[in-house]
Amino acid sequence: MGITEKIKAIEEEMAKTQKNKATEFHLGQLKAKLAKLRSQLLEPAKAGGPGEGFAVKKYGDARVALIGFPSVGKSTLLATVTDTKSRTAEWEFTTLTCIPGIIHYNDTKIQLLDLPGIIEGAAQGKGRGRQVVAVAKSADLVLMVLDATKEGEQKHKEILEHELESVGIRLNQNPPDIYMKLKKGGGLSFNSTVPLTKWGADPKKLAYTILHEYKIHNVEVIIREDCSIDDFIDVIEGNRKYVKCLYVYNKIDMIGMTQVDELARREHSLVISCNLKLNLDGLLKEIWHGLGLVRVFTKKKGERPNFDEPLILTLGRGGVNVKAAVTQIHKEMLADLKYAIVWGLSAKHSPQHCGLEHVLTDEDVIQIVTKTAEEQRHAKNYGQRVQQYYDAYHE
Repeated sequence: MGITEKIKAIEEEMAKTQKNKATEFHLGQLKAKLAKLRSQLLEPAKAGGPGEGFAVKKYGDARVALIGFPSVGKSTLLATVTDTKSRTAEWEFTTLTCIPGIIHYNDTKIQLLDLPGIIEGAAQGKGRGRQVVAVAKSADLVLMVLDATKEGEQKHKEILEHELESVGIRLNQNPPDIYMKLKKGGGLSFNSTVPLTKWGADPKKLAYTILHEYKIHNVEVIIREDCSIDDFIDVIEGNRKYVKCLYVYNKIDMIGMTQVDELARREHSLVISCNLKLNLDGLLKEIWHGLGLVRVFTKKKGERPNFDEPLILTLGRGGVNVKAAVTQIHKEMLADLKYAIVWGLSAKHSPQHCGLEHVLTDEDVIQIVTKTAEEQRHAKNYGQRVQQYYDAYHE
């Protein structure tokens, strides 16, 4: 029996099993087995040559992936908001590879990827599904493009969410607050700082059952939130990707206003029309906020700020604090940083002297103040740094 057949058999058994106190440990064991099999399904083949994939180099300040069924308007959306021309047609599966484009918005460059349409069963490799979801894992934001005319008849949103969840992509979720550390001995140390309402009568026994399935016997576990068993399995697997997702309903010019209003009120949702170019400015604005991009302008002492070339900080790529800004200028400046002077909304008073962990907001102005030569000589690691520079010079 292959991995796909085993997954199907476990899913059928879970569907038939009633949820009660007598079956909670059995269901927990089945969930652990299912997660292990899905991870094995995504592993690349050991034998043979390299598989065919989408080799797209990361470019710009952030990456956005277009996910959706065939013929929902992904290629049209790419051609509308970028300068890239992607092939469009009325038949399905027009796009057969990954086509990148660049969105220029608020002094930033956002890479937009038009991926081939995926079908039900993509997690098992149908319709180049594995290559598509692999690119989605590398994205900072997922745009799930849906056909507004078919939303009432077909559950495309639920199908796509299930396919992405099957490969370890968690949409609009935060990593669970669970601490887990392997030990050399001592067995299982299980503690929780909050009541676990989703774990049944004996959470420790259930955790032991799941960990035993992964052959983990000596471990310390501390749970700090009322999470589910699936969240605990995600922490054990350690390969989950937590990505923000925006549900974009296209072709609203073909439905009534009542349905448009209902779709627009859904959580993390936006309605557009690529054909009539409706609400595309709102889409770009939501992409900007979803990526958590922050523009920071630099300033030299005694001079005006440089408003032409801002530093672009991304929440998912290094953070949006002073440390990330200094690192982007030059990582060696961190050792010589004395403090930063910040003007803007993030400052309690303007200007404010801030440390490395100060969180910046959009359009802040920052001035870096470094240590003097005398202060650098009195630093603890001064001799080590001098030796490193000496060795690098004489190489």
